[in-house]
Amino acid sequence: MPSTVLVSIPGLRQQDLERMPNLKKIAAAGAVKPLTASFPCVTCSVQANLTTGVGPDVHGVIANGFYYRDKGEFELWTAWNECIEAPQVWDLLHQANPEIKSAVWFPMHSKGAGADYICTPAPIHNPDGSESLWCYTVPERLYGELRDELGHFPLMNFWGPIANIKSSDWIIDSAIKAANEFAPDFFYIYVTHLDYAAQKLGPDSPEALQAVVDIDVSLGRLIDGIENSKMDDIHWLIASEYVITEVNDVAYPNRVLREAGLLHLADDDGREQLVPGESQAWAMVDHQLAHVFVKDEENIERVAELFRNHPLVDEVLVGAERDKYKLDHPRSGEVVLISKKEAWFAYYWWLDDEKAPTYARTVDIHRKPGFDPVEMFIDMPSKSTPLDATLVKGSHGYPGSTGILISSKGLDEESYQDTDVTPLILKDFGVELNS
Repeated sequence: MPSTVLVSIPGLRQQDLERMPNLKKIAAAGAVKPLTASFPCVTCSVQANLTTGVGPDVHGVIANGFYYRDKGEFELWTAWNECIEAPQVWDLLHQANPEIKSAVWFPMHSKGAGADYICTPAPIHNPDGSESLWCYTVPERLYGELRDELGHFPLMNFWGPIANIKSSDWIIDSAIKAANEFAPDFFYIYVTHLDYAAQKLGPDSPEALQAVVDIDVSLGRLIDGIENSKMDDIHWLIASEYVITEVNDVAYPNRVLREAGLLHLADDDGREQLVPGESQAWAMVDHQLAHVFVKDEENIERVAELFRNHPLVDEVLVGAERDKYKLDHPRSGEVVLISKKEAWFAYYWWLDDEKAPTYARTVDIHRKPGFDPVEMFIDMPSKSTPLDATLVKGSHGYPGSTGILISSKGLDEESYQDTDVTPLILKDFGVELNS
């Protein structure tokens, strides 16, 4: 049976192909077309779009995190696959033919997915606050075997101040092993390396351009490894998740809400802790998107008005207006904010750095109520993250983020949306979406 491999690469741009001979070779043999990410153009939402063929109004992945109003708690990055409220491509393939086998390598929300083979980070959180390296795998034995041959997955290189190509190389090496052992008919692989320098230093910085060169070498190894595996007649699909744009300013929605008296803060030995469940309104920020959760309906318009004339806010969407970007979903904030294209949103609420919570100066992607790229600037000797959000030079999420889609077997349309990728995959197996 012919095989399809989808590789999603955040930050991949059309102009990058000139520095990527391995990807350029695939494009030359087939086709490369513009691929536009649906808003919000952030990791978890776009990956759900790519693998379901529907938008966040249907699959419910409204950002990289969720807020549970009934518990007054938020969750970023750790949700299991059940958070996706639409069938994914491997589910649709199973429905059409249970013999079609799928593998899923490192996309978010993979834990508990219906694919036949899975590998995704799942560090063990110890009682003392430390983490032990581990991955969630199907079959369960697989991570132990990968660890014995490749070493532990280098989680410290997957995000943070020492994020580098070692994490992508481990993903690639383990994917090649899986291709040889399992020969899946469909293989989805998430390769992260272009995310780092482009966000930290800007998408056209020397470091970001070098990252393009470096990851192409690694992708060449992936292509050769899978082409020489037990998988047959490979159809390569290479998809940008989004592109990263240069930013020169930052906004702080929670500080706006604080000054309006809507944020509830608790004192913790002189440090201010945000209490979402007791706040009249608070913002879960995510790159160039913010979901503002408003407790009482009568305050919604007041909250929206706070941001309508904000110099770094491009759009304020309330209620049904959110449907403009398919975000009219119960999980969305009552008010959705979109930053200016050259700006992004930081989660900070404190006005005095001495009162910032202790985790603000650490790499802690779970306790912070929003994505914090400043973690990449941590001072290694002191192991302390600076509280200067203006350091960040690249971001994403703004509507209309357009990268590229490469197919080794050609593409019929002049341009594509991320939700078009699932139908392309299904077509390889003679299956139609919603059939």
